[in-house]
Amino acid sequence: MLKKIAAVLLSTFTAAAFAAVPLSSESVLVVEDATGKVLLEKNATTQVPIASLTKLMTAMVVLDAKQDMDEKIEIDRADVDMLKHSASRVPVGAELTRGDVLQLALMSSDNRAAASLGRTYPGGLPAFRMAVRAKIKALGLSQTVIEEPTGLSPQNMSTATDLVKIATAASAYPDIRRITTDTKDVINIKGRKVEYHNTNRLVGAKGWDVGLSKTGYTEEAGRCLIMRFKSGGKNNTLVLLNAKANSARMMDALNIRRFIAGPDEKPKVMKASAKGKKKAVKQSKRIRRAM
Repeated sequence: MLKKIAAVLLSTFTAAAFAAVPLSSESVLVVEDATGKVLLEKNATTQVPIASLTKLMTAMVVLDAKQDMDEKIEIDRADVDMLKHSASRVPVGAELTRGDVLQLALMSSDNRAAASLGRTYPGGLPAFRMAVRAKIKALGLSQTVIEEPTGLSPQNMSTATDLVKIATAASAYPDIRRITTDTKDVINIKGRKVEYHNTNRLVGAKGWDVGLSKTGYTEEAGRCLIMRFKSGGKNNTLVLLNAKANSARMMDALNIRRFIAGPDEKPKVMKASAKGKKKAVKQSKRIRRAM
């Protein structure tokens, strides 16, 4: 009886919250980390494609294997995206340390980098897939299926509920926390220093305290976001799935933060100057192709 009453109260609260918080993402889940309290929920158990959110699982499995992060990996033609033909700034033949490859896969969501991590996993892609399945089972993810390391395949699917568990698990890895909250990094590519940026504009933005971040995009998945952040004096995890535009995903995150923080705290996103708008548009196009 008490469980039924609690369920009714929760559904009433959620309905009231959504009346006050306009959200355009198809699936939404916001959880208070310390207590597990659900702050917002919308279609949280609907299984959908998750695009590059997959890369958090890829990173965990690679780190679990304790591979040498200083070992050089050569980007191979097999790492080129032949499914979506997404762009990459990492050329075939480039040699990078596994640590740099992980940096590019998580921070800049580079698909060739993520593919190379799966390819060079001990035992190759078959062993990588087995390790992913074992990780899914260990985390108790009942609605998660991951077939490859990049997220390009629409067969990589999960729910907002399972993705909160993935975010919680990923946050236990210092390397993942550090990399996903780096705003940028300079990496040596074939003797040339190349600057890469985080695909999440909220990382490093004024008023945001982000502890973990990963964006995702494919046509099937829409715009996706996992983010752990501090607001209202508490740590929270949000999952946004299938927003129709990057601006909609961004606005959902802003509205959620305002809802948690209350009326006295209004976060701001850093805006590009008028002079830098053309450059920002070009960068945005490159980022969209990579996410």
